[in-house]
Amino acid sequence: MPEILVLYYSRNGSVARLARQIARGIGEVDGMSARLRTVPPVAAVTQQAAPPVPEDGAPYVERADLAECAGLLLGSPTRFGNMAAPLKHFLDGTGGEWASGTLVGKPAGVFTSTTTQHGGQEATLLTMLVPLLHHGCVIAGIPYTEPALSTTRGGGTPYGASHVSGPHDDPQPTEDEAVLARALGRRIAQLASALAT
Repeated sequence: MPEILVLYYSRNGSVARLARQIARGIGEVDGMSARLRTVPPVAAVTQQAAPPVPEDGAPYVERADLAECAGLLLGSPTRFGNMAAPLKHFLDGTGGEWASGTLVGKPAGVFTSTTTQHGGQEATLLTMLVPLLHHGCVIAGIPYTEPALSTTRGGGTPYGASHVSGPHDDPQPTEDEAVLARALGRRIAQLASALAT
């Protein structure tokens, strides 16, 4: 069964919960399933390598995940309008996949979470798209035919799914945020299915 790779970094759980909603949306498309993966944390000073398997949640991504996926969704919390360092570090190491065209023609989208409403969600989503364009992915967002995009009071943008965790750092997406995350997952899965035929 073709799989859509949902690859993310999540520090406090918000992005991980969005990833699970996206995976639900992927699973709503006949013949498609989600492969949840994360990236290891990075630090300015490394004293020991990250363990080969995270203590909980999704397993760490491997290069084979990129080659085997039919589509890709990238998720990261916002760091000053950009993706977090662990995801950027992983992407910076995908030169081999870029050179060989591993992701060329595969549909891709992005998702993020911020603490505040104006915390840089759209800038982060746009900057996350840049490496995907270099890889030759077919970029897709969330169209305004999704009614929740016009009614959400939290996250959700045409550039990708998002979540506003608020001052108490609530990782649980609102109903509109969850609906839009599932819509993004469905959209990428539907495109992957159409491109495969």
